Amino acid sequence: MDEWTLRFAPELRALVTLAREDGHMTGAATALGVPQSTMSRRIRAFEDALGVPLVVRQGRRVALTPRARVLTDRLEEPLAEIDRALVEAAAETDADHGTVRFGFPLTLGEEPVPGVVAGFRRAFPGVELHLVQEHGASLIERLLTGSLDLALVIPPPTQLPHTVVAQQEIVAVLPDGHRLAGRSEISVEDLVGEPLIVNPPQFHLRALTDELFRSVDEASTIGVEAAEFGTMRRLVALDLGCALLPRRPQPVDGTCEVPISGGPSRAVALAWPSGALSVPARRLRDHVLAVADHV
Repeated sequence: MDEWTLRFAPELRALVTLAREDGHMTGAATALGVPQSTMSRRIRAFEDALGVPLVVRQGRRVALTPRARVLTDRLEEPLAEIDRALVEAAAETDADHGTVRFGFPLTLGEEPVPGVVAGFRRAFPGVELHLVQEHGASLIERLLTGSLDLALVIPPPTQLPHTVVAQQEIVAVLPDGHRLAGRSEISVEDLVGEPLIVNPPQFHLRALTDELFRSVDEASTIGVEAAEFGTMRRLVALDLGCALLPRRPQPVDGTCEVPISGGPSRAVALAWPSGALSVPARRLRDHVLAVADHV
């Protein structure tokens, strides 16, 4: 088996990258930093050596055969682990430099991630940060495939090592002057029939909102969908509806925040791939854990 690994290392990488790029030869070649002709030769050589077809051409892209899919599924994590081990070995000689790929949800982009990143950059100015902002399922997939070093994810991922760094209290964000604005606490039933400003269905907070209404045998009334919390709060201030969002230290002008009975909350976790982390990635992990009260 060592002979196969040594002989076909470039071909293995080419096939896995082609799968990651969904069959686009140009994208795979760019990701590997090689000409497209080299990519094509590597795939053909691998097919010839194995004696089985690995791709089927479909216009400007190719589709991986079922056998190729099985192969790439089994290869992706071992190759990612090799990459992480090599990165760690190289970083040990220059722990104050290097690159860390850090992901976080779209809903944490306004706060608190910018402050966390700024604090880390002040402490380690030689470390380059590549920030990736996507929804949770995509971040977890990137961690599993090794294309991220660390990520804040909601909810905590069962399939990855992680530490819960925060519990976000979910409150009702209401326009100033709303009939419920003066209450010390409200129930979910109080919001039945109110137009809600919510995240799209693939977001965790949307699922939590829907679950809260189902718990009282009611359906939520959707007024507007928006991805970013900042946008949602501004829409509330314009009296376009109410929203269920994590509590802010200070409400946005034109809004007020009222606790919900039962204290609904959601956990924020810092997660990383199984296996080795580079020294710069470990330093960012330690930094995030040290400032977890601000997440």
